[in-house]
Amino acid sequence: MKQKIRMGMVGGGQGAFIGAVHRMAAALDSEIELVCGAFSSDPDRSKASAAELGVQPDRAYGSFEEMIRREKKLKPEKRMQLVSIVTPNHMHFAPSKMALENGFHVICDKPLAFNMKEALALEKIVEKTGMIFALTHNYTGYPMVKQARQMIKNGAFGAIRKVIVEYPQGWLSTFVEKDGNKQASWRTDPKRSGIAGAMGDIGTHAENLAEYITGLHITELCADISIFVPGRLLDDDGNVLLRFNNGAKGVLHASQIAAGEENNLNIRVYGEKGGFHWHQMEPNTLVVKWLNKPTELYRTGVGDLYPESLRHTRIPGGHPEGYLEAFANIYRNVAQCVRAREEGREPDPIYTDFPTVSDGVRGMRFIEKVIQSGKSNTKWVKM
Repeated sequence: MKQKIRMGMVGGGQGAFIGAVHRMAAALDSEIELVCGAFSSDPDRSKASAAELGVQPDRAYGSFEEMIRREKKLKPEKRMQLVSIVTPNHMHFAPSKMALENGFHVICDKPLAFNMKEALALEKIVEKTGMIFALTHNYTGYPMVKQARQMIKNGAFGAIRKVIVEYPQGWLSTFVEKDGNKQASWRTDPKRSGIAGAMGDIGTHAENLAEYITGLHITELCADISIFVPGRLLDDDGNVLLRFNNGAKGVLHASQIAAGEENNLNIRVYGEKGGFHWHQMEPNTLVVKWLNKPTELYRTGVGDLYPESLRHTRIPGGHPEGYLEAFANIYRNVAQCVRAREEGREPDPIYTDFPTVSDGVRGMRFIEKVIQSGKSNTKWVKM
């Protein structure tokens, strides 16, 4: 009988949103089981959260330091193998560092760290330890995103010329952080979020999606950032001009004050021969437009799609797959890589497709440069 990959979690306790998402994603393919956790910085709340989640009391820890130290002392067949870190930004670095240096693989929520110094340090630690490190830029997990990526990689659209990516939300259109909204309070707090608000929270998702799909890197950017809600401490809207390493140009827009918008991440890419657009809120459809022939619709799980798309599809076409499944693709892929490593074999290359520490470093550099450009009169800055 195949053993599941044993996972511990840092953060994600009572009242947390993203921790529950990570747990559902990890459980979806029956590859991973939650065996321990330090679910809160409050030891009592951590233990109460563990009880609700069915974690054994002796493996409910009061801190991530205690969890890592005690788990390391357990027999190899019992101890956790993987740590999921689902804390606010300022608490990504320390548990990641300690887990990696003690022989545990890591899946971390984005952005990678609180600042660029921490991001670069983590990159060196991953390189030194050789442990697996995945970053949950979950939108890379959608089958139609992978289909679009492979079409570009195989030259279907010719050289890419134009990239337009936007991520509008409206949930921060008012000063909700003053009313104790937990999700808003830490995302708008420079002490916990870092130097950026909307551009760090969702702008990095847009940046990562643009680079992942196209296979290109942003080399220069010019940003205009704003704080529209009086009293807010971090940006809630931003517009960025992009230059890519192949000469392509782009536009990135991220906003959390676009009143009425829900989670409208979408991307349009244009090459010499055609282009496409994809919307996260209708993720099963990829609309492909050609220069000299009719528009085509590609649908998740239907027809002659690339293996990279089909292997990340779980159910027959016409049954919507969305946010949780995209998250789960990252967890499943990491589990496959952990299992392959422990069995002394190379993983199937399709399952090595997940965001890594290098993607996280690029995301942190994007945040840093957007804020630098937004506050500068010079404007254009190099990535």
